[in-house]
Amino acid sequence: MNEKTLANLEARLRYYEDLRLGPFYRSRAAAPFAEGTHSPQAPIEGAANRSAGRETGAAAIPQRQAMVEPAEPVTISAQSLFEPVERVENDTLERIRGDIGECTRCKLHKSRSRIVFGDGNPRAELAFVGEGPGEEEDRQGLPFVGRAGKLLTQMIEAMGLERKQVYICNVVKCRPPSNRTPERDEMSTCGPFLERQLMVIQPKLIVCLGSVAAQALLATGEPMGRVRGKWFAWRGMKLLPTYHPAYLLRNPSAKGIVWEDLQKVMAELGLKPPRKTGRRTSE
Repeated sequence: MNEKTLANLEARLRYYEDLRLGPFYRSRAAAPFAEGTHSPQAPIEGAANRSAGRETGAAAIPQRQAMVEPAEPVTISAQSLFEPVERVENDTLERIRGDIGECTRCKLHKSRSRIVFGDGNPRAELAFVGEGPGEEEDRQGLPFVGRAGKLLTQMIEAMGLERKQVYICNVVKCRPPSNRTPERDEMSTCGPFLERQLMVIQPKLIVCLGSVAAQALLATGEPMGRVRGKWFAWRGMKLLPTYHPAYLLRNPSAKGIVWEDLQKVMAELGLKPPRKTGRRTSE
């Protein structure tokens, strides 16, 4: 083994140490799931049992029934966009952020202003995962604070929740230049930190905002139109893909479709939309 190969191997091992990964194994030539078999990301129905007393903010969300596999699950056969991560003992969001540091692991660091780690309730029952930071997020260091973020906040409030009750993060932590779609190697590098975040928070439900987040977490190349509004199993949690708020800004007619998806989420959490207050104006 020459010196260059040894140096590359040493750098890769240091990277995995930064991620605090234990022993792992992954076959990169994994064959597609056979027709009729169950994928780890197969759609599911019903809700997962959760520990009693978990809350999103002030009010506890009622415990739901156990998940039930559908008769004919849709299988997902594409490879994941990033390595699977084993659970880190006593992991915390603070430790994950410390492991990221002032990251220079991929080329996105060259043009970013700030790392955008995540924001919200670290014990949230509901997590939203987007694609990557935009210009305003890069400036403030917080996810979803631009125009699309304001719309997401309105969506959360329409569900009867406050933004501080949920957790919000992205697949990549640095803004891609000109808000382009994150590239595969960038998601592969940053993805393990996202997985650790979600495994620490252990939300009951994950909502993927847009096709990039859905394809990354579900290990699929399917377009949003094929997976939107369906429940999938992910690491023992339930995941539902829907359109990104930025898409809704460009296509306002799709807001009704996304509201249907959010109502499914609300039903799983036992939530009802807040009642509108105020007097009607006479006609």
